[in-house]
Amino acid sequence: MRRKNAVTVATRPARSKERQSAVSKAPSDVVKEFAPTGRLRASINVGNIVLAQQDQATGELKGVTVALARELARRLGVPLEMIAFDAAGKVFEAIKAGRIDVAFLAVEPVRAAEIDFTAPYVLIEGTYLVPKESPLKAIADVDRAGVRIAVATGSAYDLYLTRTIKHATLLRAPTGPQALDMFVRDKLEAAGGVKQPLVKFAAGHPGLRVMQGRFMAIQQAMGTPKGRPAAARYLAAFVEEMKASGFVADALRRSNQADALVAPPPS
Repeated sequence: MRRKNAVTVATRPARSKERQSAVSKAPSDVVKEFAPTGRLRASINVGNIVLAQQDQATGELKGVTVALARELARRLGVPLEMIAFDAAGKVFEAIKAGRIDVAFLAVEPVRAAEIDFTAPYVLIEGTYLVPKESPLKAIADVDRAGVRIAVATGSAYDLYLTRTIKHATLLRAPTGPQALDMFVRDKLEAAGGVKQPLVKFAAGHPGLRVMQGRFMAIQQAMGTPKGRPAAARYLAAFVEEMKASGFVADALRRSNQADALVAPPPS
């Protein structure tokens, strides 16, 4: 049954086409914590095109998060249920409601109260979109009185800007595309977001430009709900292996996101 703002795609844990590992199947206690319902319920945020993409005709999901979810389910030996969301804030609400077993989200203090995060596997930039003739030239120029910034509710950049913006005003929409629509429709001074979607949007709107630089480095990680310590430890090791083996870099290339940076090992 489809939930509002989500599309469910169930798959069996058949052997993945992605690079395989010699690591043995996960212990039974780890499997129970990851999949208390008997299947692994993984969130896929198609609102972030760096991490996931969805074919509008078929509903097929692809991208680095899809590849990681499939590989994790294969190792656990359980069916995978991928649930697609169009915004990170909706993913977080689903986790709090107990509908998700493993999530792909940016590390943020507000989220860390509910989620045990791994180290990041991908680093992406948060920056601004502005009118081409805007007097705002540098990232620091945006935080001034009278500047209105469109953001997606509950996104990593919304949470970060909520903590750090002192003078500008944040205006929120439910999803990234809706925030961009609001920015154009209401003639706002700026829109905050992930660099790649902003660049794509600007390419279709000649009167706009993406600012050079960034206001934050968004650390994309995997996570499990609090209270699953064995699963959290296993997931942390899994992410480090996927980075070191080249799995993450390969998945990014296959989904045409080769300019995204694979995160370094934790220091």
